[in-house]
Amino acid sequence: MAGMSPMFRRSDRRTEKTNGTTDNGKHNEKDTTASRVHLVTLIRKPGCHLCDDAQVVVEKVCGDLGVPWEQKDITQDEDLHRMYWEQIPVVLVDGAQHTFWRVDEGRLRKALS
Repeated sequence: MAGMSPMFRRSDRRTEKTNGTTDNGKHNEKDTTASRVHLVTLIRKPGCHLCDDAQVVVEKVCGDLGVPWEQKDITQDEDLHRMYWEQIPVVLVDGAQHTFWRVDEGRLRKALS
């Protein structure tokens, strides 16, 4: 699968399943991926004006959609510092990098809807 186009590669994303039964008693699974709760993480550093701008967008979008969010200080985490120092602010959605430097409100809203 390594050489396959991303379009045909199997996703590693796990989906939640809701179990139920049909009228004839057979087991039925319903995918509830669309209704799952996301987590947005803003990776930032103190004194960063782009980070402040990103926080305004994250707060607005997450507040509007009822999505929980957190922020992490890149100066307090060696792994985050090594991975993202040249890209801050960085926004993760469910642990995957969504964007860096400037946060587009529409794009973040779409990713969380």
